[in-house]
Amino acid sequence: MTKRELILGIETSCDETAAAVVANGHDVLSNVVSSQIDIHARYGGVVPEVASRAHVEMMTPVIAQAMVEAGVDKDDIDAIACTVGPGLIGSLLIGVSSAKALSLVWDKPFVAVNHLEAHLYSSFLEEPDLELPVVVLLVSGGHTMLILMEGHGQYRLLGETLDDAAGEAYDKVARYLGLGYPGGPIIDKMAMDGDPHAVKFPRAMVNDGYDFSFSGLKTSVVNYVRKNPDVADVDIAASFQEAVVDVLLTKARRAVKEFGATGLCLAGGVAANSSLRERTLDLAIEDGIKGFVPSRSMCTDNAAMIAAAGWWRFHSDGPASLDHGADSSLRFPSYA
Repeated sequence: MTKRELILGIETSCDETAAAVVANGHDVLSNVVSSQIDIHARYGGVVPEVASRAHVEMMTPVIAQAMVEAGVDKDDIDAIACTVGPGLIGSLLIGVSSAKALSLVWDKPFVAVNHLEAHLYSSFLEEPDLELPVVVLLVSGGHTMLILMEGHGQYRLLGETLDDAAGEAYDKVARYLGLGYPGGPIIDKMAMDGDPHAVKFPRAMVNDGYDFSFSGLKTSVVNYVRKNPDVADVDIAASFQEAVVDVLLTKARRAVKEFGATGLCLAGGVAANSSLRERTLDLAIEDGIKGFVPSRSMCTDNAAMIAAAGWWRFHSDGPASLDHGADSSLRFPSYA
């Protein structure tokens, strides 16, 4: 490739306002994220209307900062990639409207990006030569999926959650225990001081296919704490986390073997979890496969992964029409 192709990525699917400039699908020149965690913490979760208003306020300065940090101007940008779904519809519309406006004013192609597909590309930002096929365990607050990535744009959705996502279960358990928001990092930290074998919580569907279910686990934690109020929160947190990670990695490990994948990759916000990261790498060593764990900054929602996925989409599909709207319930693009 003789020319450096620059993609401006924009991400506003939930409560992070993010913009990034990425070259040739993997070289991150800037990656700016404005988090709303402190805004929503007082409510115990993301309030959609509040999130939308914060995106309106931060969108322009975040994009400007990404351009400045990358050392580029509008003439250097080759295309503008933006999350069009899934996510909160109000939040998505802020990003999509901003991206389309820049596309018109700057006369640059607009690229529509599926947020879930973009999470797969967080790995390629740090390891561009990642050997395919790989199984990707995508775990976040809204989604829990097992995906076989056979090539760029060639995916097979092996399984997904039938009820609560893993991250959602973390938040609900943390809320019940009065630990605060977001629940994932809090429980992860507490679990380090607890006994993961103190309580034998259920591992739903652990040996049944590749779909997940965490609603029953959440209910089991609530019922156990009600009956045993004297058990230390650190032991509850550690035992709960152990159950979640057991289910995730048991299914992921089986998928790698069944489909002959070269490795296992983590993606999504819950991929920042300490236990999940450590046990994924241990599993990879035991099974003689490649285990890839993105840096924590690439696990959570960010615009660099949007720009990376947008670069591949731009080369495979070309630009999207400016009639392309936001879709809060957009499905994962399983083509294989």
